[in-house]
Formats: sequence, structure tokens, C-alpha cells
Amino acid sequence: MIHDALYWAEQLKKQKISFEELLTLIENRVEKDNPQINALLTFAKEDAKKQYEASKNIEQTPFAGLPLPLKMLGQDKKGWLSTAGSHLLKTNRAPASNHFVQALETAGLIPLGQTNAPEFGFKNVTDPTLYGNTRNPWNLDYSPGGSSGGAAASVASGMFPLAAASDGGGSIRIPASFSGLIGLKPTRGTVPVGPAGFRAWQGASISFALNVSMRDTKTLFYAIRGTEKAAPYQAPKVEWEHTRSANKKELKIAFVTTSPVESEVSKEAMTAVKNAVSFLTKEGHRIEEISLPIEGKKLMQSYYHMNGAETAAMIEELSYNLARPIEKEDMELMSWGLYQYGLKQSAASYIHNLNTWDQAAAQMEELFENYDLLLTPTTAYSAPKITDDLQSNTIRAQLAQIQNYSLKQAGDLVYEMFDKSLRFSPFTQLANLTGQPAISLPTHLTNEDLPLGIQFMAAKGREDLLFEVGELFENNQQFHLPAYYQ
Repeated sequence: MIHDALYWAEQLKKQKISFEELLTLIENRVEKDNPQINALLTFAKEDAKKQYEASKNIEQTPFAGLPLPLKMLGQDKKGWLSTAGSHLLKTNRAPASNHFVQALETAGLIPLGQTNAPEFGFKNVTDPTLYGNTRNPWNLDYSPGGSSGGAAASVASGMFPLAAASDGGGSIRIPASFSGLIGLKPTRGTVPVGPAGFRAWQGASISFALNVSMRDTKTLFYAIRGTEKAAPYQAPKVEWEHTRSANKKELKIAFVTTSPVESEVSKEAMTAVKNAVSFLTKEGHRIEEISLPIEGKKLMQSYYHMNGAETAAMIEELSYNLARPIEKEDMELMSWGLYQYGLKQSAASYIHNLNTWDQAAAQMEELFENYDLLLTPTTAYSAPKITDDLQSNTIRAQLAQIQNYSLKQAGDLVYEMFDKSLRFSPFTQLANLTGQPAISLPTHLTNEDLPLGIQFMAAKGREDLLFEVGELFENNQQFHLPAYYQ
């Protein structure tokens, strides 16, 4: 039996292992593996023990006191560090636990530490100057991805079977693909948000987890899903009563292997999708190749526009709270570039870009009137090496002067700044901007024995279809999980 999160929860429930014994097992693995991979930034053993001892009837919750790490970005626990991977906030501590963390705790999960993330979550690799690189347990020369790279590495190494993560442009699914894990991005509006940051990149960013079994994915999703009255986004309730007929066996699935931004897609990624198509066809499902009904480059421009505006608002708030101007030297150049880009934007252009998201959402929902699921590669390539430079000295020199650029020049530079990293992961941002759910499944290994995932998207509120297809692959031994779980 796979030692997933629910396996350990069952051991706790049946008293086959005590909470302190489980803490010791985890601590031993952390001491052994973390110095190499740099996934975990804090380890709050005493806090976890106190919380477990104070919890009433925790054995009756789905996860029964299972320890997990939180992401050091947007997942605040009262009194713990809340740095967002930035030197600006390196001593900042959370004044309160946010609603997502409270929901995890209500489901019986006990926060035990915090995982590495790039500054403010802008990258698909994890290399903050504050904490250094996180390495991929499959091969230490490679990145586990980002921005939930620390979470992915903590699970792929076997330190934790489940880690809290978040996804604003693929930050759960990209590390899932690079690290051989399951990564669900739920429908916008299904997961608790607030009490600060209710909109989270205008709804593009959402918290969930990285893990190794479909039963963990489903159990966690249904344990924390809910309607939050104050939340500006509310998920449609089409599946809340489990409406899919048990008699309907056949799924109609569209698939795409071409990049929505017209970049190259590796043969390995195409093979991953083609193998999935063959498997699904043999299982009796209808599969059709299509072209995406969206303008990919225009969508990415609107995404970066939002990143810039949100960054400008965030930095202005930090400046107010710190009672001083924020300078270029206070942050990494990528963050500075987005900040300066945001300062140049108008409110009208920001609204126009959000309208672009809504138009894309309508186009995708129209697609899902004809298909149950959309299949793509999760990432166009397997993980980059730690030593791969995803920018250039030329771009860095330009970013240092971006405050002197026009709005158009700044926008072009920001697009170029992300170009190399976008080539690795052009498929994930769509679901963030349209609000639809998407999942990465670990179905492929490259010739270099590196994982590369496939992604399924569904209509808003139809996580049940993602779970169904995920279980189909899992039950037929199609997953390639990290060595610890085999």
C-alpha cells in the first residue's frame, strides 16, 4: 500500500503510531534530505505538538492530525514567519492565520513547517536570493519547479506525503509535472480565501496542495471546499450534488499538443499526451484533437499586465507599512520590473485586460459544452537544470533601467523577461485566468528518467471529472511516482 497522507492518517486513527512517533519519523527524513534539497525553511515541532495536544476529536477528522508544511507565500499561520521569499519581509510574522490554513486545520492537518518559494511567487522555478535554490529529489541537478517548488520537493523526497501549495499561473501543476506528483488547481471560488487578499491576483491564484494519490486529492478537496460569504468569487454548484450519472461511462475528451503561445513543445511532452490518448481510447473514451479557441499571446500579455498592477499595489502597501520608499535594491530584478511596469498602467487598461480573461472564460466554457475534458501537456519540457539561466544579462541590465521606459517598452520587456520560462510552461496559465479547474497527473518519464505530467481541464465546478480521469490512470498503474512511494 502506498504511504500517502490517508495511510498515515489511518495509522494515527488506529493508534498504530503516535503523533510524537510520526513527528520523529518526519524529523529524521528532514534531517537526512533537506540539507541537499532545501525544501523546508522552518520546522516547528513544538508548535505542532502543542496544537495536536490542544485539538479535540482530531481523530474524527479526515486527516486525524497528519503534519504538513505550509508554503512560505500566502499561507499565514499566526506568529509564524510570512516572508513571501523576499528580503523586504525576512523578519515579518503573520498577525493571524488565514482562512485557508484554518480550513486545513479543521480537516485535521497540523502545520509543521514552511516550504521554499521564489520571491512573491513570480517564477516557475524556486531560487529566491533570500533562501537559495530548491533542488529536485529526482535529480539534484534539476529544479522541482515553482512557485510551489519547496512543497513539491518536500513531497517528492518523502519528507511529507502532502504539502500545502498555491497556483497563480501553474505554481501547483508545474512542480507536479517536474516532480512526479499530483497537482490540482481547483475552480476559482471553491477554496477559502482571506481575511486579507480576498481576490488573490484577481482570482487567478488559489491555494491547494501537492500529493501522491487521488484519494488524498479528493479527500482534501471535499474537506475544505465551501462557500465563503465574503469571497468575491463563487464557484458554480454544478457538481456539489455529484450530478454525473453512474451509467455514463464514456467521456468525450479534446486534446491539444501545440503551445497556445506558439512556442516549441518537446517530443517528450507530445509523447506523454499521445500515450494518454492511446490509453483513454482503449478504455472506451472518445478523443478528438482540437485547436484552442483563445488568443494565447494576448492572454499572456493580459496576465503580465495583472502581475504588474498587483505588484505595484502590493509594493505601495509595503512602502506605507514600512514608512519609507521602496528601492530597487530592496527586491529581485524581476519583482522590480513588474513593480515599475505596474506603476505605468492606467485603470482603464487594467479593466480591459480583465475583460480579456472573461472573454476567454466564456470561450472555454463553450468548449466544455461539447467536451467533458481538455487534455494537454502540463509542461512543454521536463524540469530545467538549476544552472539554466531563464533570463539573460541583457534583460537584467534593461530591468535595472525599466523605470525610464515607456509603458509599451516596459510591457515588451516584461514579456521578454518571462519568455524562456514561459517556453517551459505555456499550458497552465489558461485555467488560472478563466477560473476553471485543472489537474496535473504524473504519467510520463522522459528518456533521462525525469517526470513530465499531463494536464486535464474541465468546466468550472467539475472537479469530479478530473478525479474520475485521475483515478482511471491511477487504478491502471499509469502513474510514475517518486521512488519513495514505489
